[in-house]
Amino acid sequence: MLIWLSAGICLALFAIIFILWKWGNLQMIGVTPVKTLTFIAILFTSGLDVGLIMFPLTEFNRYATQPDYSFTNPLAIEFGFWGFLIWAFYFLTCFYFCIIEPKVKFFEIPLVKLINNIVIIGTCAFTAFLLLKNLPWYLPSLGDGETIAPVYYLIVFATIAFAVYSSTELKYVRILSLSSTGLFLALIAFMWGSAFLWGDSKISEYFAEASLIEGYFENIQHFLFPINDYHAVYLFWWFSWSIMIGQFTARFAGGLKTWQLLCAMLVFPSIPIALWFGVLWHYHQANIATTGIHNILMVVVGITFVINSLDSLIRLYTDNLKLSCRRLGSTRYFVLNLFSLCALTLFFKINFIQIQWVGSIVIALFYCCLGYILYKKFKPVCNIVSSPLENELNFDKFNLSH
Repeated sequence: MLIWLSAGICLALFAIIFILWKWGNLQMIGVTPVKTLTFIAILFTSGLDVGLIMFPLTEFNRYATQPDYSFTNPLAIEFGFWGFLIWAFYFLTCFYFCIIEPKVKFFEIPLVKLINNIVIIGTCAFTAFLLLKNLPWYLPSLGDGETIAPVYYLIVFATIAFAVYSSTELKYVRILSLSSTGLFLALIAFMWGSAFLWGDSKISEYFAEASLIEGYFENIQHFLFPINDYHAVYLFWWFSWSIMIGQFTARFAGGLKTWQLLCAMLVFPSIPIALWFGVLWHYHQANIATTGIHNILMVVVGITFVINSLDSLIRLYTDNLKLSCRRLGSTRYFVLNLFSLCALTLFFKINFIQIQWVGSIVIALFYCCLGYILYKKFKPVCNIVSSPLENELNFDKFNLSH
């Protein structure tokens, strides 16, 4: 599977370079354009989930002790698994669904549409599974700290139910995106203040330790392809997310040029990620306990991230499958989505499904899409010089209203 993953990465990198060369100055306008700040908030909170909050403290020791990661420090490794370059996957799919798909309509082919929505539903369930898996570590007082007690299933069930409900209205998606970003920044500020303002740590220690992230940029070539099987799982996970996040965020593109959008996607999400990981790295190095209010707040923000991600993606696949709340009715819509996601979450729990399989399917879709373009849609794609006309008209109305 590592060869298949590397082939997918090669295709993604080549496609990004080609897009910048051919359409670097093209203005990207989606179906529902929003202001740049709102777009970045939607991108950030839709593109990340509970793993950003919960994984680092459980992974630093792995990166410090295993020889595969000896080329740099654990903080740089963690950042490399979450920040900067891997956001280029999202740029690629966002550009495709905003600019190319309206001409190609590859994802409207019935079989492709079915597979695409299976990918979306499966990745939604994987996100819920990650929350379930990590709750014992962060809320040990509700169990024995290792096994998954019934109360953890109840928390995940309630999270999925809330996400399904919030997916019924687009306004909830925007509100959650902005509020999730605000909560995350507030969590960073609280954890930082707890250590350096009303704690015993010196502020200079934070800046000295956070500078270790430079190790990522000094060794960025190591992160292009899988370092080992564990890194491969991350990359398959990012591929799985990319095809969904691209479809969802493309509709909100608000007029940035292609190269500007790439820079925004690489830089803006990476800044809070770097700040957050720097705080967690200090807690790890200084052996500062995160029990009590710290863990509770981390779980709350993590759950908010899960809700925000799920409601965006639930809305996406239900629209694609024409299973909207308006068509099914509120009760049937709620029950169908809740049952489906809960069942699939349990399938991940018993290893009946693995995220590597989902990522592999996405890579196959990438290659099939390229083949379809070269065989049937080469000329229309080569002739693209702007965003779809109807999107530009919507953008003009958007600018007039603001």
